[in-house]
Amino acid sequence: MDEYQTVARVDDIPERGSQSFAVNGRMVAVFRQGETFYAVQDACPHMGASLVGGELDDTAVMCPWHAWRFCVKEGTWLDNPRSKLRLERYPVRVQNGEIQVAVPATLPE
Repeated sequence: MDEYQTVARVDDIPERGSQSFAVNGRMVAVFRQGETFYAVQDACPHMGASLVGGELDDTAVMCPWHAWRFCVKEGTWLDNPRSKLRLERYPVRVQNGEIQVAVPATLPE
């Protein structure tokens, strides 16, 4: 089982904001929607752009380079839902005001 690692305090990420963190050798984007936090790979699968800084609308983030949209909750590519292209997602929890993310120590195949 992957261990949770603290990446930030809840107050560090504003409403509808995001921040990027290095966790277990990967860049992870954490998005805040209300009191809910989502964590996904911080690289658009199209051309590798950081998704942090992309506009967040509900649970959809728009890549700042080419406007591809991804669901930060499910990881799906919203512009082509039948595609198998998706973001890697990571479990997030909040404990004692800290945002914690569980990222596998090994890279996916």
